[in-house]
Amino acid sequence: MLTHRPHLLWLLVPYVLFLGAVPFVNRAEPAVLGLPFLFVWLLGATLVTPVAVWLAWRGDRRAGRAGRTSRTGRGSAGRTAESPAANGAGRPGGGEAR
Repeated sequence: MLTHRPHLLWLLVPYVLFLGAVPFVNRAEPAVLGLPFLFVWLLGATLVTPVAVWLAWRGDRRAGRAGRTSRTGRGSAGRTAESPAANGAGRPGGGEAR
């Protein structure tokens, strides 16, 4: 699977930053802006994580894999005439027209 979707390697970045590198950066010195180095490292990892997820998503999108929700093309939020919300069920006095 990874040979067909190498952009998913971006999802390893948060894992490496949060878990893999912490034993090596777990120290109070040097202080960066008066904060312990570990705190600055975790803050940086938190800021980098959405970028890595976005890069993985962009790679899937460019490969034509993102956005596919179902065979009908409607997402889970797509409502049909058969859904209870379409005919007013769930609202006070709702339901079938009388």
